[in-house]
Amino acid sequence: MTHVVHPYAQRLGIIRGWKSRWFAGGKDKYRENVRVDAAVRSFLEKELRGMYVADIEIERGEKELRVIVSTSRPGLIIGRSGENVTKLKKKLEKVVRSAKPETMPEIKFDVVEVKSPESNAAVVGYMIAEGLEKRLPFRRVMKQTVEKVMANRDVKGVRIVMSGRLGGAEMARKEELKKGRIPLQTFRADIDFAYERANLPYGVIGIKVWIYRGDIFEDTKK
Repeated sequence: MTHVVHPYAQRLGIIRGWKSRWFAGGKDKYRENVRVDAAVRSFLEKELRGMYVADIEIERGEKELRVIVSTSRPGLIIGRSGENVTKLKKKLEKVVRSAKPETMPEIKFDVVEVKSPESNAAVVGYMIAEGLEKRLPFRRVMKQTVEKVMANRDVKGVRIVMSGRLGGAEMARKEELKKGRIPLQTFRADIDFAYERANLPYGVIGIKVWIYRGDIFEDTKK
């Protein structure tokens, strides 16, 4: 039987880095750090739903915790003259405090803009979920999204899989649409993967998106 591996995890240390980077702590703080990171991520995923978040990265120093959120619409998160960021920072401090760390770190919050959202799997996944939640026909949503993604010149291939009670059918099923190449076994292939959920009245529809953005070689990396 084949063993399906997450496209991001498989490329760690080859063309990908870790999404949580700790520069201090030691072995004794490992459990605490994991607990705080998990709490921060689950809070931000709920809080920033609908804001086209592409990625959440956490950097940890000796006395500070930096959260870097990549989004295609930074204005939604920042708000008018940065008021939303200030509120979010206060809520984050509460979340970190509730995870009961030994020493309370100083929290810093950065928002980074994603230049081409069509080549980012998480943003594309949310765009599909949004279309389904607006009750648009799933096949049309799928087709239009694939066309939009392939129109981006950075993208070499895209695959979208939806599963659940599609179109409100009694039995759940799986539908798939693929265009271009998706070389999952090639380590140097820059494949972005994301999983998204569309919450509909008759149940949840799962959406998986793979986007292939060409190969990364050592010289292009530099």
